[in-house]
Amino acid sequence: MSNTETRPAEMRCGALEDEVPAAGVEVLTARDVPLGGPRAMTVRRTLPQRARTLIGAWCFADHYGPDDVAASGGMDVAPHPHIGLQTVSWLFSGEIEHRDSLGTHAFVRPGELNLMTGGFGIAHSEVSTPDTTVLHGVQLWVALPEEHRDTGRDFQHHAPAPVAFDGGTARVFLGSLAGDTSPVSTFTPLLGAELTLVPGGTATLDVDPGFEHGVLVDSGDVRVEGAVVRPAELGYVAPGRATLTLTNESAAPARLILLGGPPFPEEIIMWWNFIGRSHDEIVRAREDWMKGDRFGEVHGYDGAPLPAPELPNTPLKPRRRAR
Repeated sequence: MSNTETRPAEMRCGALEDEVPAAGVEVLTARDVPLGGPRAMTVRRTLPQRARTLIGAWCFADHYGPDDVAASGGMDVAPHPHIGLQTVSWLFSGEIEHRDSLGTHAFVRPGELNLMTGGFGIAHSEVSTPDTTVLHGVQLWVALPEEHRDTGRDFQHHAPAPVAFDGGTARVFLGSLAGDTSPVSTFTPLLGAELTLVPGGTATLDVDPGFEHGVLVDSGDVRVEGAVVRPAELGYVAPGRATLTLTNESAAPARLILLGGPPFPEEIIMWWNFIGRSHDEIVRAREDWMKGDRFGEVHGYDGAPLPAPELPNTPLKPRRRAR
């Protein structure tokens, strides 16, 4: 799912100068964002926000569901553009049909990764399938570094097998964890995995000490290095740890998404579905989308593309990341 807000706020990476709390874990709460329409599907957004806007190159995290499609209407996102990023789609339940201007026609299914590279420009649509009754998952974005941000369009799919560790299981969709490595290529080092922790269980996982990490909890109360992170919250852990200890304080299995990567050194601007480096670049991308060139066509979607919202009256500016 993309940022289909009709009046998107400027999203700047990074943000405040606040230090991470002494315990080393910063707990971020989500804000509810309706994605438009008379029966708007609401998502819970933990990245970006003023307290923290990047975790590695991860710069956007929407968590949604379990959503009763009969009540909400499900997902129906018309063709829309992206530049300067990769989209990471991961479902817990339901199914989404994906079409893009590369010519890809694919499905997002639970436990299977779809990664799309926007680079210089791509367009895609996302529609929940007729058989979907409950839609539940996460949509994540990865910022592309300067040397690769105008790269060509691409699409990758991977269905990671579950791997067991003491205290739970993992599906590693990007990077390496618990003895498993994803074959999916990225432009910066990244970690992305779905973890399930047994009731009352504790797991200590080896992680890259050069990475900062984010623990996005879907179900259960998870203690992350001493701080409790509840459903829809994201726990941030600064670089410097060679292990990460997670405890499920619930009487049922807990599920979470673990994200990681080395601190992203560049200043970026996020607006609508674009990631750039300057106000003028965002203006050009918007104009290109409205003129109908650069991004290609999405075939097979029954409907018109999304129009771009109006830009704010003040220039878009990057802001330094939190320390």
